[in-house]
Amino acid sequence: MCSLARADQYQLVTEEWAPYNYSQNDQLTGMTTEIVRAIMALTGDDFDVVVLPSMRSSRVLKTRPKTILFSMFRNTEREALYKWVGPIVEESIYPYQLFSSKDPVNSLEQLLHAPRITTRNAGLIPEVLQSKGFTNLDKSATSSLQLYRMMLAGRTELIVGDTAAGVAYYSRQLNIAPGMLRQVPVELYRSSLYIAFSLDSEDHVVAAWTSALEQLRQSGELARIQRRYDQPSRQ
Repeated sequence: MCSLARADQYQLVTEEWAPYNYSQNDQLTGMTTEIVRAIMALTGDDFDVVVLPSMRSSRVLKTRPKTILFSMFRNTEREALYKWVGPIVEESIYPYQLFSSKDPVNSLEQLLHAPRITTRNAGLIPEVLQSKGFTNLDKSATSSLQLYRMMLAGRTELIVGDTAAGVAYYSRQLNIAPGMLRQVPVELYRSSLYIAFSLDSEDHVVAAWTSALEQLRQSGELARIQRRYDQPSRQ
């Protein structure tokens, strides 16, 4: 498939969000990163990728012409703001606590009345929790890794911010033993991850990426990439 846009026209932006897009040994990797590269191999594109903090990457997508962001949850509020390529994978967000906790949480009511739930300081998840009526949020964590460190240090009982695949990734990073973390059985958010294009992006470019993603899906390559990052702990 020939390239439908010059490489200097479009810019890809992403954030540190394992296991979908993250840096390892100074190289950008992750499930969606691999999928985006496989798409560009089919379309013939070679767009530059810039890694930015979460809030800045979303701002750039809204303000910079011909910008592509990966990965992004697609929801009603965002629907009309971007052009979408996907879905890549459907994911859910659950809270987590230590299995050894003396106060196991099992319901939304218990979550709403917990002394504190720690989440990241910005982004979709704290917004979702606030919209659900949570008034006990501690938004002091500036990264996912910090969430787990805070819980391991006894600074918080409950954390929320990552999918099951993300929890598995950070557990490996911190050598958290299997079974040490407990998934609270309350699904707080479910949506599918997409690649988002700024509204000024040309329809034929978006269509080419959509077609390439479908080729990856039909050939089984999409599933093969997902399996490399999928974990038995996913529920």
